Amino acid sequence: MSNRIVLNTISYHGAGAIKEIPGEIERRGYTKVFVCSDPDLVKFGVTAKVTGLLDEAGIAWELYSEIKPNPTIQNVQDGVKAFAASGADCIVTVGGGSAMDTAKAIGVIVENPEFADVRSLEGVAPTKKHAVFTIAVPTTAGTAAEVTINYVITDVEKVRKFVCVDTNDAPEVAVVDPEMMATMPAGLTASTGMDALTHAIEGYTTKAAWELTDMFHLKAIELIAKNLRDAVAEAKSGVPGSGREGMALAQYIAGMGFSNVGLGIDHAMAHTLSAHYDTPHGVACAMLLPIAMEFNKPVVAERLADVAVAMGVDTAGMTTDEAADAAIAAVRQLSEDVNIPKVCEAIKADELDQIADDALADACYPGNPREADHDTVVELFKQIMA
Repeated sequence: MSNRIVLNTISYHGAGAIKEIPGEIERRGYTKVFVCSDPDLVKFGVTAKVTGLLDEAGIAWELYSEIKPNPTIQNVQDGVKAFAASGADCIVTVGGGSAMDTAKAIGVIVENPEFADVRSLEGVAPTKKHAVFTIAVPTTAGTAAEVTINYVITDVEKVRKFVCVDTNDAPEVAVVDPEMMATMPAGLTASTGMDALTHAIEGYTTKAAWELTDMFHLKAIELIAKNLRDAVAEAKSGVPGSGREGMALAQYIAGMGFSNVGLGIDHAMAHTLSAHYDTPHGVACAMLLPIAMEFNKPVVAERLADVAVAMGVDTAGMTTDEAADAAIAAVRQLSEDVNIPKVCEAIKADELDQIADDALADACYPGNPREADHDTVVELFKQIMA
């Protein structure tokens, strides 16, 4: 059996990294940029930090910002039409997971028009050509969409989210500049940070985990445990510090891992909550993370013990089970410290069967290290009901 690693061709990290964007475009001979960004980022001038650099370099660009927090099939199809009309030959996406996921789907379909329905991209899509050349600039520290081969689209008609996995969608260039994350409010800093922690822990415990991705995931867990509380405090105070920079790196490292080995039941259930109730993805992941860890503990106790150490827990003298329990407790404490909700009030008892079925059908579920049945997933959802 062979293991595969897919990463960006180039990535830039650190304050001021966005200054590298014009050069990357010019060196490749592209002439017009399709800027795909979140409408709020446009409104508050965050996107302008990048488009201003394009203006200074004399690079033409056109903006597309018709993107919802959970991007829809229609968002993607409208974007494909807008790209064609713009005359652009490359993409720069500025935003969180929603903007980057939309840009990925647009870029793939432009080069593979036979997938214009979008739904046919679900799962491992058999596309033939790499997406339009894309530079991804994250503005949140959580999704790691700038480095992954995954993206998630919402099917409004069928009330579900679907995951697309495609090596052809990975942005060639990632620009991880913590200064682009400076406007994140405390709540978003917390939820996206917990999303990154979920990526790292699920990636470390998934069926496909192996030595190289283990290295990424354990380092990401360590960095998140050290930096998330500080990053949230910095967001509240408005005073920049090392927490934000630490989280920018941590979430990228987590993406380097999970993109190549998959996730598990936490993300499968979280996607379902977002599709049915519009629950913010990071919040859904965070609420479910200790529950999923507890469920998986019988088959991954040793790995959860490693998670405890990475989170800074002194496990000397503990049994494996005790250390695994300490990891779960540490996750609960971190979630509480950054004010993540413990319940999803939108869940209705008469919808539990449907959301359980949807979670088991999600593309992330097969990677879970322990099998679950319908009734089990219902009980897991009940643990976050009001």
